[in-house]
Amino acid sequence: MKKITFFLMMAWACGQAAYAAPTLSAKESAAAHDLAKNNGCLSCHALDEKIVGPAYSKIAAKYSDDKDAATSLAQSIRNGSQGKWGRIPMPSHGNMSNEDIHLLARWILTIQK
Repeated sequence: MKKITFFLMMAWACGQAAYAAPTLSAKESAAAHDLAKNNGCLSCHALDEKIVGPAYSKIAAKYSDDKDAATSLAQSIRNGSQGKWGRIPMPSHGNMSNEDIHLLARWILTIQK
């Protein structure tokens, strides 16, 4: 019985690790913050408070159990979104490179309140 309990606990822990927020180096975090600032993201979003769009910490919390969160967020950043956080749509940011969009999405998922 102890072996089964241990096995189940280890399986659960491995599953939790799969949903852990991505980690970024200090250089990547600084670059992502600059991307957010230079592309107007911080006009509508803040780290821990709602402006026009939700706080980045709320976005990270909402997607904390989603293993595909970075891809989903990148798609929303590229194409824009509507109805996920209220009636005000987020405009598309198709002018950004895929690399920059994915870095920004991963950075958002690291923001904690």
